[in-house]
Amino acid sequence: MSVRAGIVVTGTEVLSGRVADQNGPWVADRLLTMGVDVAHITVCGDRPADLLAQLRFLAADDVDLIVTTGGLGPTADDLTVATVADFCGRALNLDAELEAHITAIIDRWMKRRNAQPDSSPLRAGIRKQALVPDGAVPIPPTGTAPGVAIPVDGAGMPTILVLPGPPRELQAMWPTALDTPPVRDALAARIDHRQEVIRAYGLSEADLAETLRLADDTISGVGDLEVTTCLRHGELEMVTRFVAEAAPAYAELAALIAEHHGKQVFSTDGSTIDDQVVAALSGRTIATAESCTGGMVAARLTDRAGSSAYLVGGVVAYANEVKSGQLGVPAAMIAEHGAVSEQVAAAMADGAADRLGADVAVSTTGIAGPGGGTDIKPVGTVCFGVAVSGRPTATWTRYFPGDRANVRMLSTVAAMHLVAGVLDDPS
Repeated sequence: MSVRAGIVVTGTEVLSGRVADQNGPWVADRLLTMGVDVAHITVCGDRPADLLAQLRFLAADDVDLIVTTGGLGPTADDLTVATVADFCGRALNLDAELEAHITAIIDRWMKRRNAQPDSSPLRAGIRKQALVPDGAVPIPPTGTAPGVAIPVDGAGMPTILVLPGPPRELQAMWPTALDTPPVRDALAARIDHRQEVIRAYGLSEADLAETLRLADDTISGVGDLEVTTCLRHGELEMVTRFVAEAAPAYAELAALIAEHHGKQVFSTDGSTIDDQVVAALSGRTIATAESCTGGMVAARLTDRAGSSAYLVGGVVAYANEVKSGQLGVPAAMIAEHGAVSEQVAAAMADGAADRLGADVAVSTTGIAGPGGGTDIKPVGTVCFGVAVSGRPTATWTRYFPGDRANVRMLSTVAAMHLVAGVLDDPS
């Protein structure tokens, strides 16, 4: 990769941890898929001196592009444009056309709220947002804050792209920002490359690392592959980036992964388990019956647009009385086997399928902690059931590590994989 970039996320609320950074990872992912090497992501508060320090650091590291996010609003602490202009030695000038554009947006918003659009503080804020550094290209706002693209100059300054902080506004502005002349010029030297993703479930990082070491010893050209791995919620993701000439090496690596970990690999085309569950349903409907996950499986299924085509509903049956009253689980079964048992998980799935009229149903019942565990059923014990019309209901028991939040998340992911596995099995 011949183009290098750095990202500066501004905002005291992000630095303090009150707000999680969504912009840095999003921008980095987009740049990486374009063949740009992201060298740094830094976070600083809304203080000009701190932002200047980050800009100096990235410029000294010879990046070709700096992307800043945040600090473009009308308030006193929104100082990114002024600070970047100071860093580049460029004066700020009022862009009358941009001022009129922002004014029209604000006026429309105020009229919808039946508010008074004409106030001195409001107009001062609009005027502040319409200040543009000399020689920079303003980017029309997707909210109220415009972006700015500042071209490289002869003094060793990299191209700087200034974007708004709200993720929705930043993401909407991104295509237009890429098409500005300064950013196009900065990215012109990037090298086109491919990115391939392999996803596995139940595969440890240590086992994958051993296979990658074997690849280093046996595959010619494997050094031309940029491989990164990430373990998240029980799924291990391997992302490989490479130029076209290294495609044969990647093909050998993918074959080696399949040879050693084929049972754990569930995706080689970038699809997620959510994609695969929806595809495997293939016109069938699904319902959920949840105890320890408290609706998280149903929420996962509704994360996708169009989920009404396959999800009919769900029951959060936390209390035993609800398991019996709403799902038809026999009280005697709960008394004999316990609420956390495969027998109860099967009855919950069957009850959800029957009472909600679904073709498929998935259930979860477990001990998320921190209390409630025993020697026989420790914290982290979770039982699952998957009912499919015309087949025997399948059940499993799994043991998950970590705190309550981790057990619930791992259980949700496991439920998705179990549904996909059952639906993909023709028997």
